[in-house]
Amino acid sequence: MDFIDQLRLLSTRINTTKDMIQTEEATKNAMVMPFIQILGYNPFDPFEVTPELVADVGTKKGEKVDYAILKEGKPILIFECKKSGADLNIGHASQLFRYFHVTEARFGVLTNGLLYKFFTDLEQSNKMDEKPFLEFNILDFKERDIDELKKFAKSTFDVDTILSTANDLKYTRAIQHKLSEWISSPPEDFVRLLSVDCLGSKRFTPAAKDQFTEITKRAFEQLIGEKINERLKVAMTPDILAPLVSQVGNKVEGIKEPQEQPLIITTPEEIEGFYAVRAMLREFVQSKRVVMRDAQSYCAILLDDNNRKPICRLRFNNLQNLRVGFFNEKKEEEVLALNSIDDLFNYSDKLKATLMIYTGEVIKE
Repeated sequence: MDFIDQLRLLSTRINTTKDMIQTEEATKNAMVMPFIQILGYNPFDPFEVTPELVADVGTKKGEKVDYAILKEGKPILIFECKKSGADLNIGHASQLFRYFHVTEARFGVLTNGLLYKFFTDLEQSNKMDEKPFLEFNILDFKERDIDELKKFAKSTFDVDTILSTANDLKYTRAIQHKLSEWISSPPEDFVRLLSVDCLGSKRFTPAAKDQFTEITKRAFEQLIGEKINERLKVAMTPDILAPLVSQVGNKVEGIKEPQEQPLIITTPEEIEGFYAVRAMLREFVQSKRVVMRDAQSYCAILLDDNNRKPICRLRFNNLQNLRVGFFNEKKEEEVLALNSIDDLFNYSDKLKATLMIYTGEVIKE
């Protein structure tokens, strides 16, 4: 399974279980260890990932850090964990600060299982910065976040490569936060600067300040709205919009134009099921070729986004009655019940058999 697919699958699981996780230990087991595993490290190999790594820090004996990722027996990345949803202010990183100082690790991570804050020593050598250079939210991440996170993966980890971009990342993030604040509440100096360009030599009176503060806020909002609309126009072209799959009896007959567009809601369970199917088929086909097309009564998983190549149908609208439909060489659907989404993995042979029909070009019309 691709790196981003693994993160999306973990994100879906965490989103559905986060309210049940109430302790730090549960957070480590259900959230942090799977995250470390996605980075390519084996959390069950003490030579690669050591839990509760102990070090003496000055007069403090037996200081522990929750996890240390090792390379050639030396820590390269250390984790301090808090329970799910806990605040992650700098006051909660005291152990991470102390441990960072006495090890060779150049990177420390403070996490509550949902948010991961990555620190290094950009300001002063061998002293962990008070501000992270990278923040990764497992429930809300962007493509650029994935590119940065990949640098910490076992297969690509390189201290110099990460440090070369850490400084820019730190200040880029700070500027983004500041601009975000300005959008909702433009500072007076900024409004004054804009008003000078617009008003010329006119005085920046209290009335002008109030007027241009509101105008600046509206201008920000309109500019962002226009940029979003431009992106949507590109994304929503007819070539990209996926048609719905129609069904007659137990056979897929092709596409029919619906007279009214039904309300379609893709649920977290359908997303989790989709990534589970992708994971099972990754050995045989590129993940990007396995595509999800949601409909009103089921969620279709297709090969090459082709409705004539259905791999399965997830019938998860009723969470108390989870079902999945599998297809044979005649495109006949066999619907089976599931006790949980994890039961999908019991039917990997059926999925692979269906896939081989299409990749082997023996589809019978």
